[in-house]
Amino acid sequence: MPTGGATPPDAVTVAVRVRPGSARVRVGGCFPGPYGSALVVAVNPPAVDGRATEAARVALARALEVRPGAVTLRAGAASRDKLFLVDGPAGEIDARLRRLRDGSGG
Repeated sequence: MPTGGATPPDAVTVAVRVRPGSARVRVGGCFPGPYGSALVVAVNPPAVDGRATEAARVALARALEVRPGAVTLRAGAASRDKLFLVDGPAGEIDARLRRLRDGSGG
């Protein structure tokens, strides 16, 4: 469910590369995607009927320590490369993202 309009002041746009059909859920690592350095999110469900996207949204929320409702899909519904909008304290979210992309978290 993509959202339109401007990014709210306490929100961060997160580029994600989804790896569906993974044996285990994992959030971490970096992928040079079309939206820049993307966080890699491996999920169990296959890329069918939005199941992998939904699993990635929930896994991203857990990894960033925000409630799932704070994470919304902004772009890439039919792609492995996605943009999510994460509502929350931007400084804390950015710090968590850096740790996850560098491999020191997740």
